[in-house]
Amino acid sequence: MSEIDYEKLAEIELQKDEAEDTQSEQEETYMSPPLEDPELNINHPYYDVARHGIIQLAGDDNSGRKVITFSCCRMPPSHQLNHTRLLEYLKYTLDQYVENDYTVVYFHYGLKSLNKPSLKWLQTAYKEFDRKYKKNLKALYVVHPTNFIKILWNIFKPLISHKFGKKITYLNYLSDLREHLKYDQLNIPQEVIRIKDKNKGELIPPVMKETVSYLKRKGLQVEGLFRRSASIQTIKDVQKLYNQGKSVNFDDYHDIHIPAVILKTFLRELPQPLLTFECYDHILGITSTVKTKRYTLAKADYSRPDIGLLVTL
Repeated sequence: MSEIDYEKLAEIELQKDEAEDTQSEQEETYMSPPLEDPELNINHPYYDVARHGIIQLAGDDNSGRKVITFSCCRMPPSHQLNHTRLLEYLKYTLDQYVENDYTVVYFHYGLKSLNKPSLKWLQTAYKEFDRKYKKNLKALYVVHPTNFIKILWNIFKPLISHKFGKKITYLNYLSDLREHLKYDQLNIPQEVIRIKDKNKGELIPPVMKETVSYLKRKGLQVEGLFRRSASIQTIKDVQKLYNQGKSVNFDDYHDIHIPAVILKTFLRELPQPLLTFECYDHILGITSTVKTKRYTLAKADYSRPDIGLLVTL
């Protein structure tokens, strides 16, 4: 697939995200308060960008490294923000910390067609951040990634080194940040917090919990359960319901393959595998262990989110 095709696909995915977000917002009366930073001086060299609060210093992480956050939901429409100035301000901010180890948290929610920078800008930005910036960046957390991020990754894959790629961690829940950062120091936009509230603190996403539960009750005796396809339109309709935070009753569809396809699609589209690469050797070790010891090993690792999730399911 060419870069132009990827760019078109990325735009389509972004529009899907935007449509789902708009639908959710119409069903709620939430209004985000305007961001005000009383310490920001009007004489700041990048006041025109800084006043939006897109880029902020957010204390230290658990290793004592400075944390810089980037919040897409605070980006105004493109015609109200000079993206060249945004890049300059980002470099201006990082220049104050790049001589030491630092961490970046990217809140993806809120990126829309109206406020997103161009692909050319993103490519320029990546090239602008030379070794000085990449060397001491120890972690880049991408919070609430979508298919748009997955497509961007395919576009930038030729430019991104393996070493830099290992610094990127995708987080689907704000609670995951607590493992790495001093959560209370983060100035998280209310729009992003609202995303967390939709899941009511549940560790397992509703789509995964409900499909697995349904299949365990009604699909275990079905031959070829995960090999058969289902109606594409029905799958899209069910995905839309989940994306809007609505409940799904699979009995209404009279097709056991629908929850199977929904689960399979959800797992396939995760930015990172459910069992992360760090767990690969450990899982292989469990499968090669004699049966009498296997339960003990799995139980010992129940506290690990990646393995514990499977045990729960």
